[in-house]
Amino acid sequence: MGDARVAGVGLTHFGSHPERTGRDLFAEAALRAFEDAGVPREDVDQLNYGNYMGSITENQGHQAPLMAEAAGLRCPATRYEEACASAGVAVREAVRTVRAGQADVVLAGGMERMSHLDTDDVTAGLSTASDDLFEVRAGMTFPGAYALMARAYFAEYGGTKTDLANVAVKNHANAVPNEYAQYRTEISVEQALDAPDVATPLGLYDACPITDGASAVVVVSAEYAAEHDVDAPVRVRGTGQGTDNMALQDRAHLARTPAADDAAEMAYADAGIGPDDVDVAEVHDCFTIAEVLATESLGFFEPGEGIAAAREGVTTADGDLPVNLSGGLKAKGHPVGATGGSQIAELTRLLRGDHPNSEHVADAEVGVAHNAGGTVASAVVHVLEVAE
Repeated sequence: MGDARVAGVGLTHFGSHPERTGRDLFAEAALRAFEDAGVPREDVDQLNYGNYMGSITENQGHQAPLMAEAAGLRCPATRYEEACASAGVAVREAVRTVRAGQADVVLAGGMERMSHLDTDDVTAGLSTASDDLFEVRAGMTFPGAYALMARAYFAEYGGTKTDLANVAVKNHANAVPNEYAQYRTEISVEQALDAPDVATPLGLYDACPITDGASAVVVVSAEYAAEHDVDAPVRVRGTGQGTDNMALQDRAHLARTPAADDAAEMAYADAGIGPDDVDVAEVHDCFTIAEVLATESLGFFEPGEGIAAAREGVTTADGDLPVNLSGGLKAKGHPVGATGGSQIAELTRLLRGDHPNSEHVADAEVGVAHNAGGTVASAVVHVLEVAE
């Protein structure tokens, strides 16, 4: 099996860009990735593109060839749709393709554009990642769904709104130096607790924002990197994917995320490491409770112990295991189809030492990315490491 390396990464600013088109956003991210990699476009064997709601938000289906054109590519192009895990799956399949020897260079990433719509329309679009028959028609939205998961967690393991507020405070602080982040402003625990409720026990600062943005990652084989003198110091050592029942009512536990459990187990086995080997992580914190659930699924904490990690300083920038040094979805932003690629880009920058928060993980060698779809009916986990 071959070795898949990250040769270059590119991001747009994550935020509100109603005046721009999706193809414009993805073209910018792709350009930055190619410039970072030093890889010519004509060497790209295929494009793996993640997008969730383009048919709704831009009235544009069949986006893969459109984005290949925008990126200046003439190669096979495929769109991957796995809700909020779309780009994570796109990267995973790029890694698998390169490892299998079926391609030497793959551009993977994604894009989402939502801010030009009103909040009700965005909420309705996002809700299609839930079970239409048993959840959407009953009025379920994702704030409500994650509120149910938070309530279940509190009932089973304990925890408070203050614990969740500390997750938000941590991630806002991490976003401040990140030039790509949507919210580069610190908040206090008091501000988080005083904010209006979105769906009890979740308040405004427990939820990620509506975001536009794009991500791109150039994945190459080790052989290509050596032959073309491409600096690719980060390898994707492990990758995994998991699936769970779509509707919350059909799950055995609301306070656990088995899809992420399975994805993590697969990724660790693929990499030949365990949770104790991880130095830094980017996880899918669409809501603050989601970060808690993610860290437990990744094996960093036993069930019920992740809730206190931010409050106790374990997952803060200067803690033993920094989580979401990018600011996470919570503060960096969550352009749904782009998020999984963004996590790979942020971890790559952190491990290379050129991220504004790299100083906090100067000796880091292993990072993990956790990307989830919906209420974690889908999950993708990648293990990245500094190549020898």
